Amino acid sequence: MTVRLDSVSKRHGRQLLFVDASFSVEPGQRAGLVGPNGSGKSTIFRLIVGEEMPDSGNVITSKNATIGYFSQNVGEMAGRTVIEEVLAGAGEVSVIGAELKDLELAMADPERMDELDALVDRFGFVQARYALGGYSLDARAREILAGLSFRAAAVDDDVGKLSGGWKMRVALAQILLQRPEILLLDEPTNHLDIESIIWLEQFLKQFAGALIITSHDREFLNRMVTHIVEIDGGEVKTYTGNFDFYEEQRRIADVQQAAQHARQEAMLAKERAFIARFKARASHAAQVQSRVKKLEKIELVAPPSRRERQRFEFRKPPRSGDDVIMLEGVRKAYGDHVIYDGLDLLVRRGERWCVMGVNGAGKTTLLKLIAEETSADSGEVRIGASVKMGYFAQHAMEVLEADQTVFEFLQSAFPTASVGQLRTLAGAFGFSGDEADKKCRVLSGGEKARVVLAQMLYDPPNLLVLDEPTNHLDMDTKETLVEALRDYEGTMVFVSHDRKFLSQVSNRVLELTPEGPKTYGGGYTEYVAASGHEAPGL
Repeated sequence: MTVRLDSVSKRHGRQLLFVDASFSVEPGQRAGLVGPNGSGKSTIFRLIVGEEMPDSGNVITSKNATIGYFSQNVGEMAGRTVIEEVLAGAGEVSVIGAELKDLELAMADPERMDELDALVDRFGFVQARYALGGYSLDARAREILAGLSFRAAAVDDDVGKLSGGWKMRVALAQILLQRPEILLLDEPTNHLDIESIIWLEQFLKQFAGALIITSHDREFLNRMVTHIVEIDGGEVKTYTGNFDFYEEQRRIADVQQAAQHARQEAMLAKERAFIARFKARASHAAQVQSRVKKLEKIELVAPPSRRERQRFEFRKPPRSGDDVIMLEGVRKAYGDHVIYDGLDLLVRRGERWCVMGVNGAGKTTLLKLIAEETSADSGEVRIGASVKMGYFAQHAMEVLEADQTVFEFLQSAFPTASVGQLRTLAGAFGFSGDEADKKCRVLSGGEKARVVLAQMLYDPPNLLVLDEPTNHLDMDTKETLVEALRDYEGTMVFVSHDRKFLSQVSNRVLELTPEGPKTYGGGYTEYVAASGHEAPGL
């Protein structure tokens, strides 16, 4: 089942997103849709599903093709169990299943005995259709939910109790259960842990239809896609290969275009110099006119229009004592669920610990213990001498004042910094130009996270405790963050599902397992080599 854009143009207000855009994705192809924020990636999804219409051109999908679209807008979920919510989104088969249950109740109703023959006939017809896949639906739904890290007990619990991130997983499970012929996934890994991401990769590799994905997870794109569709400066281009191959092809193309532009500029300068020198001489009038006409006909080669990622020199943090964090005999439980019992850990200055573990192992709880956001049931958690801690978690965004702009927030935090320094800081975290003047109240969750990270790292503490710092960050901002943390001279303890971030930043690993904690002397790459798996339990 093919999806194709044929000479599509689209603008939002005064912003032109793309002009004469054409590409297609065939069954079995997995395309990564890439481009800067605001370039129109989500708009392409909405065009395909018919939520928006092109200004010109055509959006074509195969006749009767089923389309599954996972977006970041989950909507309300309440009044059902998790499994019921997933089954309710399974398309036609869920409607048939609901009718089958209604018919069973109707046939058992004494007041409807006069309708029994008609009900039995309808039941036989509906049951035959449901047998084409309905009876395995519950089992498949539970398998998908398990792959997305839902505990068995949670599957039959109220979906309304879940956090926003877990509801996103429910929405993703609904789409995967549908088995559509065209699958559109907008940032599917944002709220997943490593175990779930690896499971999703394996699931999608078996998908036989046409798949289009947006993601800021470079490793995920590298493993998943067979093609890259790039939107940049209103143009749409298709590359065969994964994300790394696409970047290399772009680099080569940029070098070639820059060289061609330089050669043309040199030629134009020579011709213009001749015209300027001899335009007043009658003896050279014919030559001058000939060269003027020649210049008018030349198709100019533009320089490469690559986005410049801003860099920022972060300050050196104050020096802490050698022993930064000490956990001795720590026990922590939630009801009957024991998270740790006798946990010991020593974190020394300059170490960068990434905390690994399956969902529910206690990764975030450990960060909260260190940050004094919660307390141990027994044992001791101590912070060393001269430690200045910075703690990043989702609730950290609550420090933002709704009526302040991004720039005003940074200026209030650092009143002695120059305007230029703060503008550069804002730009390094994705708020260039007018973006820095956006009110905090209109920022998305990812934008708020970037503002808080910028504020934290401008005047860095000597201990960073970070819970999923790369969530919602685009690739350029991730690179800015990684560069800053590579040069960071303090100590780090963090949780992340981004494998590239883990491999580039960590130099120690703490794995929380049911058998107790395991430590690894190298970083994430060494951990994978030593343990034989990328994620605990796999």
